[in-house]
Amino acid sequence: MFGIPGKSPITMTPAAEAQIARLMEKDGHKGLRIGVKKGGCAGMEYTMDYVDQVDTHDEVVEQGNARVMIAPMAQMFLFGTEIDYEISLLESGFKFNNPNVTEACGCGESIKFDDTLSTAPTDLSAPPKF
Repeated sequence: MFGIPGKSPITMTPAAEAQIARLMEKDGHKGLRIGVKKGGCAGMEYTMDYVDQVDTHDEVVEQGNARVMIAPMAQMFLFGTEIDYEISLLESGFKFNNPNVTEACGCGESIKFDDTLSTAPTDLSAPPKF
């Protein structure tokens, strides 16, 4: 993982931590795997999937009762990200406060990273193939 020793690669707000813990408990999942993939109007999109088995290449972040796995090819894109969970009158969902994002579309679901980061493979939620 790209990181600073002793510092978590991502953080979760208390609201995100509580929601992830609820989702894990609901169906007995081991956590949520986050990643990025090509798509959307800005070029990239975040992915979130339930995890029932931790991949040996995942970066595992535990905070309270919440567990997030970071897909190997997405680690450099997500370093320093804060995951939040927001509830409004019309919608609710996870929000990624990511310092690596250089542009985002109006809907907030599509993002663009610095061109030096965007030279990575297209499927960034899958483990690397050796």
